[in-house]
Amino acid sequence: MLSVLRVHLPSDIPIVGCELTPYVLLRRPDKTVTTDDVPESAPLDGHFLRYKWYRIQSDRKVAVCSVHPSEQATLQCLGCVKAKIPVAKSYHCSPKCFSDAWQHHRVLHDRAASAVNENGNEEEELFGRFNSSGSGVINTGLSGSASSASLTNGSAPLYPAAVAQRNGGETWFEVGRSKTYTPSADDIGHVLKFECVVVDVETKSPIGHVNTMLTSRVIPAPSPTPRHLIPVSGVDMMGHLDSDGRISSSGTFTVLSYNILSDVYATSETYSYCPSWALSWPYRRQNLLREIVGYRADIVCLQEVQSDHYEEFFAPELDKHGYQALYKRKTNEVYSGNTHTIDGCATFFRRDRFSHVKKYEVEFNKAAQSLTEAVVPSAQRKTALNRLVKDNVALIVVLEAKFSNQGADNLGKRQLLCVANTHVNVHQDLKDVKLWQVLTLLKGLEKIAASADIPMLVCGDFNSVPGSAPHALLAMGKVDTLHPDLVVDPLGILRPHSKLTHQLPLVSAYSSFARLGVGLGLEQQRRRMDPTTNEPLFTNCTRDFIGSLDYIFYTADSLTVESLLELLDEESLRKDTALPSPEWSSDHIALLAEFRCKPRPRR
Repeated sequence: MLSVLRVHLPSDIPIVGCELTPYVLLRRPDKTVTTDDVPESAPLDGHFLRYKWYRIQSDRKVAVCSVHPSEQATLQCLGCVKAKIPVAKSYHCSPKCFSDAWQHHRVLHDRAASAVNENGNEEEELFGRFNSSGSGVINTGLSGSASSASLTNGSAPLYPAAVAQRNGGETWFEVGRSKTYTPSADDIGHVLKFECVVVDVETKSPIGHVNTMLTSRVIPAPSPTPRHLIPVSGVDMMGHLDSDGRISSSGTFTVLSYNILSDVYATSETYSYCPSWALSWPYRRQNLLREIVGYRADIVCLQEVQSDHYEEFFAPELDKHGYQALYKRKTNEVYSGNTHTIDGCATFFRRDRFSHVKKYEVEFNKAAQSLTEAVVPSAQRKTALNRLVKDNVALIVVLEAKFSNQGADNLGKRQLLCVANTHVNVHQDLKDVKLWQVLTLLKGLEKIAASADIPMLVCGDFNSVPGSAPHALLAMGKVDTLHPDLVVDPLGILRPHSKLTHQLPLVSAYSSFARLGVGLGLEQQRRRMDPTTNEPLFTNCTRDFIGSLDYIFYTADSLTVESLLELLDEESLRKDTALPSPEWSSDHIALLAEFRCKPRPRR
């Protein structure tokens, strides 16, 4: 007979908006073991599985610490209450917790006061992140939410919340009847209970033991401080978003580049400082999607997108928001035999703004094969390929704009745009391979430029800091023959050094912060830039490394930068926290630039 052997949850803390999918291990009638579901619509040997979720509400209300959401709060910031800052941000679990958080939390009070002065009311989005708090006093009468409205969850129909049981000062409200459940705001601060039981098809009666499982208390999804667009084109005002969230000028478009941190690399060993629930893929994917959609970019270039996550999550979810998707996966698995651990580059664009013209795929492995056959003696080719073959790729997409800012002289002419999206090899001891991969990509883009008068964007994670040879090649069009990176060239693939050039007039978009004049927000952004390289101080921030690896380059003869997404500073990331964190779900930060196509001259 069908029986349940084990149930457990992959994540230790349930978060509002993040789907809970229990692991249910079954023994089938033929004694085989499986995790496949057995719904009422497809019973097995006259039996099926029935699921129920309950919210446990205690007569004793419990508030949750805003810094350590798995802990019960014992302190509350009265300043937050007076300033009408959302109450969840005012709780702390201990005096030390309150003291450690104060430096960051005082900013919430300043923003609240500023919002009142300027607007006469408070705006929720101005109030920092969920795990931020302030000056507190002991308050032993903390209270929490206890609502129990009717709802729909999972595949369950709308039905009234039913009191399943009341015992010892606790009330169980039934909140779901499917295997999965997505916690709502009503669940914050409460424990959830999951039940799974085998049911007879004929009698609809439970058979055998009812398997149950309790979660930790549900916590709100932490939310990072919103990042704004800062104009760099001489307009002394914040970027204005229209009702659909995009820059209101019809002649401009925005481009996002973001390494989202593949789940296969997001291990607790590598990122031990990030809470396990915040590192879990069910949480990170929802947080990443919320962030990406919130930027409302016209073109989105993502790196480290696992092939299964692209197909099952990002492509269908972004399709709902009007994006068409293109993907190029790396040429080999991270671990052989499991195709789901392949990651790659994904490019999305809004269908109402662009149409797809052409797609080019760059496989550096193929280029390595051709190179070794041409310049490496046969006896050394195996060694050469072992060094060069790293499975990295680039995805190049040619798009046609559905908008125009070219003026009357160019009416009716097609406005094409070429967008390259890449992830260059990570190994720091392979400086020659990094530079060769970037050169190979640029030479391919040169061929496209030679065949068409077309603006170009080169986006991605280049795993190269400002001032390195790959960055110099991109930004300056050449590499100094005395550059220290050129010392590493065991295969001789970088010689002669005179070939390390390209003719594309590329400029780093974020260098506009350092190059342009005075404007609201520009001085603050300059403090987050490296004055020697005109690049952000960091786009990647872990316990072991902080620096810039990600860039958006553009052809300056055909495009101008209108505005840039503001950079984060180290204070924004809390003094004791690196990335990823509960607020930011990658170890990289997103870059976003707004561009305008320059009018083309008459021919």
